[in-house]
Amino acid sequence: MLQALLADRFKLVVHKDTKPMQVFVLSLGKGKPKLKEAAGSGPPNSCQGVPQTPQPGVIGYNVVSCHNMTMESFAQNVRGMANAYLTNPVIDSTGLKGSWDFEIKWTSRAQLSAAGADGISIFDAVDKQLGLKLEPQKAPMPVIVVDSVNDKPTDNPPGVSTSLPPPPPAEFEVANVKPSMPGATGQNARIQNGRVDIQNFPLKQLIMIAWDINGDEMVAGAPKSLDDLRFDVVAKAPAGGLGNEQTVDIDVLRQMLRALLVERFNLKTHMEDRPVDAYTLSAGKPKLQKADPSNRTGCKEGPGADGKDPRLANPVLNRLITCQNMTMAQFAEQLPNLANGYVHSGVLDATGLEGAWDFTINFSGIGLLRGGGAPGQPGGGASASDPNGALSLPDAVNKQLGLKLETQKRLVPVLVIDHIDEKPTDN
Repeated sequence: MLQALLADRFKLVVHKDTKPMQVFVLSLGKGKPKLKEAAGSGPPNSCQGVPQTPQPGVIGYNVVSCHNMTMESFAQNVRGMANAYLTNPVIDSTGLKGSWDFEIKWTSRAQLSAAGADGISIFDAVDKQLGLKLEPQKAPMPVIVVDSVNDKPTDNPPGVSTSLPPPPPAEFEVANVKPSMPGATGQNARIQNGRVDIQNFPLKQLIMIAWDINGDEMVAGAPKSLDDLRFDVVAKAPAGGLGNEQTVDIDVLRQMLRALLVERFNLKTHMEDRPVDAYTLSAGKPKLQKADPSNRTGCKEGPGADGKDPRLANPVLNRLITCQNMTMAQFAEQLPNLANGYVHSGVLDATGLEGAWDFTINFSGIGLLRGGGAPGQPGGGASASDPNGALSLPDAVNKQLGLKLETQKRLVPVLVIDHIDEKPTDN
């Protein structure tokens, strides 16, 4: 139905083809595979996580036990198991037939730097524990080629908006809000099967989650007590109307949480432009490659077309963003999502660079900076010369792209809290 709609309204014409694409290939190693032939009992192609209880201060492993697993199924499943490493499809070229039993353990990419010499990447785990190889290569893959498409759709038929039923309000079906237990430590938040379970979160942080705000300076008028008042929230999304409760969109859940806070805490807010330290992207001596206009526009986490992943050699540079066919205006617009923790508000493009570009940027996540935050932001100050080798986003933009990412005071939309009760209404 959607294909027919796009063809009708956007005059979309496509055809199927194959194109060399970057993939990961699972193949045999130098020696004999370290796999045990399956006994044949139990469900086929089954992998289960093995719970781990590491000692305090010790980085744990992801451990998965697989039974009756074909190599074709393992190639399909391993990407989901270690998707932070495997950002492209995995293809089985081992040639191994039949089913196998095995266990594999590795360190999550986010923890690889902290694990140091004890860290195991998914690539090393497949090599040393299974006797196989998992390597980036290019291989022909099925693609959809867009032959022609209009940027704007044809007009809607008269009266169509009145024939569509209005969407139901974005509200939880049922919700429980209560103060966290005195002395509670740590925080936990889980969203699963339409159920939201948030434990020991400051009220101000709940507000920031509901409005999708990732910096304290983007909230004004908040009483200091909102940082100390902690609450537990357990809520259930409605099963119908907004879609199956199994797949409620995160933006819809934010709207539900927003409505809950407004109702239970008598919260009143408005948006207002206020002067805030915000990033501006400008041109220094650009080190960018002119884009192929036929490539799809976008940025993704992971290696580029060459498949090279510098994060494996230097895990402290744990963020790798590859962009193709991107204008600087598009890059600036996407930076808050690409580098949250660093960028708390919209980025102003002042590069003056025209056209689209291909580039890759490799830097350290905000948590790996010794200064505790990005340069120019509250708590910042880490630089490329930090002893741990971490490289901040602004330093990486300067060194690798030849651009400048600097903070300036300018007007940006800020959430202003006009009123809030410190105690919620009764459940």
